[in-house]
Amino acid sequence: MPSLSFPDTGLPVEASIDTLRAALDDPGVAVLTAEPGAGKTTVVPLRLLGASWLRDQRIVVLEPRRVVTRAAARRMADLVGDGVGGIVGYRTRDDRRVSDRTKVEVVTEGVLTRRLQSDPELGGVGLLVFDEFHERNLQGDLGLALALDVRRSLRPDLRLLVMSATLDVQRVSDHLGQAPVVTSEGRQHPVEVRWLPKRPKERLDDATTAAVMKALREEAGDVLVFLPGAAEIRRVQQALQIEGADGMADLRPLFGALSAAEQDAALAPSRDGRRRVVIATDIAETSMTVEGVRVVVDAGLARVPRFDTRTGMTRLTTVTASKASADQRTGRAGRIEPGVAYRLWSKVEHAARRPHLEPEISQVDLAGLALELASWGVHDARVVPFLDPPPARAVVEGVALLRSLGAVDGDGRITPIGSRMVTLPLHPRLGHMVVASRASGDGWLACMLAALLEDRDVLRGHPDELPADLAVRLELLADADRRHPRADGRALGSVRASAYDLARRVGVEPGGVRIDRAGLTLALAYPDRVAQNRDGTTPGRFKLTGGSAAWVRPTDSLAGEAFVVAADLDGHRKDARIRLAAAIDAEELLEVFADQVTEHSSVVWDRERDDVIERVERNLGQVRLGVVERRAPSGPATERIIRERLRSAGITSLRWTDKAVALRARLAFLHRHRAGDGWADVSDRALLAAIDLSTATSRRDLDGIDLERTLLRLVPPHLHGALDRLAPSEIRLPKGRRVAVDYTADPPVIAVKVQDAFGLTTTPTVLDGQIPIVFHLLSPAGRPVQVTSDLEGFWTGSWHDVRKEMAGRYPKHDWPVEPR
Repeated sequence: MPSLSFPDTGLPVEASIDTLRAALDDPGVAVLTAEPGAGKTTVVPLRLLGASWLRDQRIVVLEPRRVVTRAAARRMADLVGDGVGGIVGYRTRDDRRVSDRTKVEVVTEGVLTRRLQSDPELGGVGLLVFDEFHERNLQGDLGLALALDVRRSLRPDLRLLVMSATLDVQRVSDHLGQAPVVTSEGRQHPVEVRWLPKRPKERLDDATTAAVMKALREEAGDVLVFLPGAAEIRRVQQALQIEGADGMADLRPLFGALSAAEQDAALAPSRDGRRRVVIATDIAETSMTVEGVRVVVDAGLARVPRFDTRTGMTRLTTVTASKASADQRTGRAGRIEPGVAYRLWSKVEHAARRPHLEPEISQVDLAGLALELASWGVHDARVVPFLDPPPARAVVEGVALLRSLGAVDGDGRITPIGSRMVTLPLHPRLGHMVVASRASGDGWLACMLAALLEDRDVLRGHPDELPADLAVRLELLADADRRHPRADGRALGSVRASAYDLARRVGVEPGGVRIDRAGLTLALAYPDRVAQNRDGTTPGRFKLTGGSAAWVRPTDSLAGEAFVVAADLDGHRKDARIRLAAAIDAEELLEVFADQVTEHSSVVWDRERDDVIERVERNLGQVRLGVVERRAPSGPATERIIRERLRSAGITSLRWTDKAVALRARLAFLHRHRAGDGWADVSDRALLAAIDLSTATSRRDLDGIDLERTLLRLVPPHLHGALDRLAPSEIRLPKGRRVAVDYTADPPVIAVKVQDAFGLTTTPTVLDGQIPIVFHLLSPAGRPVQVTSDLEGFWTGSWHDVRKEMAGRYPKHDWPVEPR
């Protein structure tokens, strides 16, 4: 491989630069790898400015972090004796210093992605430099893949340079089409590694503080301390102050969330020859040089992005640093002279560590990547030249989430709302929340929520002791004068600044907010995290839309809420603790999820109302939003319920008129004697089946049933004319009176006073003369005198004795000798 030599100035010699220029001439792609001690390779772009193929085009250098972007630009600007923003400038998400004179522009990886999306041809850019590529950030992998796609389809003249100190060089070269590899050789002073393994159960803060104090006492020079995150840095800084370390050296924190001024202060040498203790995250590992360091204290941990099941998003997770990372950190102690590195783990543990950490693309949620690809116009991630193809399942899950958010359509094409989301530096969940909230007037509230969820918690303390209600935090953000015993002023300032930046990007005017709409707004980001209170004996128990359980402390302000939207869960699949959430009511859920709410209706008999009703249950997943009871509609379900009720109560519960009762008796009589002729059964069971309930909707419809008509429907049409002949409803007596025939008895019966029967010589019959009617002959007082079905025999027989008795009792009435 060609070789570059870096003297102490950090500038490569002209002859070696010519080698790199030649490598970029044809095919225009190269890999630059730096050996330990080679110096800051970002000075290379300055020496490439004179290349003929650049003409008037810019060099764009990608760095993985904002702090590194500014530091690299400042270093190169110093080398050319110009201020930042002149020949060398930079651009980050929230800061830019470039001008018409700028030839080398240092940008963060996200900025490159946005530029590629808005201008795929990269007009005015001649060379893209991917610095620190070994970190394998998702945005870096995406940027390189899109740049390769641009180069093969739109800009074959675009030059690409991949730079890294620790990289699988051959694999990257092969991926770039057997690109030339140029190695930068350099000097590295020996570094003595001292193992100080942390004792079992010893706090990381205590072990680190003890190691730093030991280094200050035993060694000379500045100390660089590696810790996984800002919280650990703050705790160690405080512990060192308690131990008196600030009297021995300047304590300088260094992490991404600090202001630019604070980061610059950490990198600047101390005055008057005082020592420094720079307490940093892994941003000081390879991406930037901290001058003057001779001692390294390494906690052996790193914070890397991992998909977080609690939030459905990617969060930073603390992991054991790799061997390559540990070697890079150790090398920081040997830049200027022989140094010392204290490692807070054992040599045996070191042997078991992974050589390298996995690339982000294989470890994180890929919803954001899927959205970028959709914006790029790609529906299949396999057609984009990724160094490591994204896991297929993660892409499918990412697209599914985008579809549920309305960011892509059924074919995976980006939608108008997705196009707005992709421009925001947010996870698609939060991007959707911010974009969708503008129309409802909750844009500023959404920006505040997004900033809260993207940044660290604004409340200090152990997570188990903090309230879950996001409203508490929103109140602190909205009102700078509000106080809270656990409020973190620095975090509040950072989150507030992020919220204002988001508001500027989406064109939202900061102002008053309705915090009571936080749950409604949050549901736009977490449609799958709605939880319903179980209303059990223990407050704070919830059920999520997916059916799993979740909870808050019984004393939490959210414990009694009917519904909440959970933004942060502790990851337990069956019974998750809700860390962050906001209350929401059923009507708001219907507003947000109108197209996802399912209705399950059932027709039931309500005992309290003693009536049939339709009970409509509204559900979001497995969460029941509420039940509405209303009048049942007509139809088979209602008919079935009413018929079951009628069967239970009995046919006699209907309103029977005398005519209906009589008609039923006549038809039952005919069925008993002439069923073979087609006279139907009118028993309870048969009549229940015959009643027409097809239009019934309530118990009142039972009261309105015309039972006579129902009975007549059971009579075949050809028998309608025979009904009155075979079973007349009444008999006309000689004096003109009509008397009803009682068919409930068999044979049928007529009950009349004996005087009404005078003139009847023979007994009336039914069923075409087959069955005589039984006469119940009554006295004037209505008491039985005789029961007979043979009037002729009665008049000629026992009437003589009856007449004498009745005439004596009722002398005013007529008692003829010959009643016929």
